[in-house]
Amino acid sequence: MAGSSTPSPGPAPTPTSQETRVSTPVDDLIARSNALGADPTTTNYAGGNTSAKGVDVDPATGGEVELLWVKGSGGDLGTLTPEGLAVLRLDRLRALTDVYPGVEREDEMVAAFDYCLHGRGGAAPSIDTAMHGLVEAAHVDHLHPDSGIALATAADGEALVREVFGDRVAWVPWRRPGFQLGLDIAEVARANPRAIGCVLGGHGITAWGATSGECQERSLEIVRTAERFLAEREAASGAHPFGEELDGYGALPEAERRERAAALAPVLRGLASTDAPQVGHYDDSPAVLEFLARSEHSRLAALGTSCPDHFLRTKVRPMVVDLPATAPLEDVLERLPALHEAYRADYTAYYERHADDASPAMRGADPAVVLVPGVGMFTYGADKQTARVAGEFYRNAIGVMRGAEAVSTYAPIDEAEKFRIEYWALEEAKLARRPRPKPLATRIALVTGAASGIGKAVATRLAAEGACVVVADLDLAKAQEAAAGIAGAKGADVAVGVAADVSDPDAVAAAVRDAVLAFGGLDLVVNNAGLSISKPLLETTEKDWDLQHDVMAKGSFLVSQAAARVLVPQGMGGDVVYISSKNSVFAGPNNIAYSAVKADQAHQVRLLAAELGEHGVKVNGVNPDGVVRGSGIFAGGWGAQRAKTYGIPEEDLGAFYAQRTLLKREVLPEHVADAVFVLTGGELSRTTGLHVPVDSGVAAAFLR
Repeated sequence: MAGSSTPSPGPAPTPTSQETRVSTPVDDLIARSNALGADPTTTNYAGGNTSAKGVDVDPATGGEVELLWVKGSGGDLGTLTPEGLAVLRLDRLRALTDVYPGVEREDEMVAAFDYCLHGRGGAAPSIDTAMHGLVEAAHVDHLHPDSGIALATAADGEALVREVFGDRVAWVPWRRPGFQLGLDIAEVARANPRAIGCVLGGHGITAWGATSGECQERSLEIVRTAERFLAEREAASGAHPFGEELDGYGALPEAERRERAAALAPVLRGLASTDAPQVGHYDDSPAVLEFLARSEHSRLAALGTSCPDHFLRTKVRPMVVDLPATAPLEDVLERLPALHEAYRADYTAYYERHADDASPAMRGADPAVVLVPGVGMFTYGADKQTARVAGEFYRNAIGVMRGAEAVSTYAPIDEAEKFRIEYWALEEAKLARRPRPKPLATRIALVTGAASGIGKAVATRLAAEGACVVVADLDLAKAQEAAAGIAGAKGADVAVGVAADVSDPDAVAAAVRDAVLAFGGLDLVVNNAGLSISKPLLETTEKDWDLQHDVMAKGSFLVSQAAARVLVPQGMGGDVVYISSKNSVFAGPNNIAYSAVKADQAHQVRLLAAELGEHGVKVNGVNPDGVVRGSGIFAGGWGAQRAKTYGIPEEDLGAFYAQRTLLKREVLPEHVADAVFVLTGGELSRTTGLHVPVDSGVAAAFLR
């Protein structure tokens, strides 16, 4: 097999016009991995691994060396790059069989993989490295397709695999991932020369081939053949795998469903955050709703998931609300604390049944998945991506249960095995290697007027500090554009844009509902939306006055009120920040409507601090001086009006403001964002009712 031109897993050099670039094992492996990982029916996010073997030049000897390139620990097939591969010397990896101390000490072999690495850089080898290195074939895929796991978790899975594939696919009984499983699969491959792969009991599939294309074709053959078999059997049976429809458990109409989800989400998030704050994800996909509408959902949910990739993210089993969709919302809300208490007791008992002196401490007894008939699924994690992926994995688990029940009985691995993996020392070490969370990690922020200027700077800073951000603006397209720019490649896992006319109570309620459905709740609200009309008293119209007060005084009130309806039942405290102004205490000419409304906002801070304190909600304000550069207000005519008032060119306004301050420095949107972060980042946990000046020192605006 042709090797790559360098020993490290980087891209090959760009060919010159005189040469034709030859595909390398790494090229083929990345292309195959990305294709398989892009298809959710083949494997799920960060699930499975792939490998290729080939020959390269060892720079230390000048001779050829046989290498294994394999997806590293924690990587994702769909987005895999050469940097995500571990590169090992095949001779040293296979030599480990001579020193393997047996299944009771097989965890030690993961550390031994480090002594097999070739070259510099690359990813850390995963627990499945032995599977790829010990199988003789040049290319190996290990995947977690729903159809394959359905056969793997069927009570008579071995017989079904024989019926479906004959001797073309072998059966490997359940074994925890590790060195011994690699030995088992290698032996099965040697003993079954006609086999193209195997089904791993309770787990997934593995396929192999002489070329990358052959390996990919064989993986897909196993997946698609299993899919057809399951579908045909289900159709022939005439019965639904999940049983009969339950009266009152069907999906609520979409608008009603989402309204109820938004009402339940803060309470559920508060409960799921008992041990540690969580971000939420809501899923009302048809597969979830259909599962919950039928008679077997409670039995199957209690059995839990089976594939290690699934239950490491979903926990051993979900919390299921045992009331119909037709139950009054008040009854469901009243039922939730008792269900949560029972779940925590059950999970604690599970931990205590299986833990020994060497087990890591219990990580938390709250559910990662909550199922609500007629409404959908709520999932939780330390960030939005983790919460979303937990939902994706449980949706996969529903597909697995359906397939297994269509042809047999769903029989996942027992909970003792699940515990061994969930509280595996290797898994604990992987968690310990995670980077330290950012100050605002797990916090969900709603910023109004955030498509430009101060609001955008605040939203950008909060996201950079780890928050999930909802960019609210009157212009939906601009809000979505700003959110996309803030989030970058992480997309809706970090920021979403919503429309919000803050003077309209229905629009405000909708924006808060969208925030709750996007991230599970709300922790931090920044009242920034505003406008300004600079006119003398005699030129200020009633319309001018009403517009200013509708947007800023009434708007801030409506946003704070809607936010409090989430913050209070959620029970996790929170922050409300008003972007007020030095004008709230400073009297300047030709500015009656704006300055009066800013004084209104300033007193709202004090009033709400007094009222919401008992719920752990801090309310503070920021008083900037005129922010000229990057400001939508100033660009929209306010700058020209103020410049006229002071008798200076508009382009000199920022410098003019700076020169009248004690520090002689211009105030920019980023400086206001800094103040918002200081107030909400955790260091000022005992500060509420405060106004922070960000004005470079305007003595006339000093607080008294």
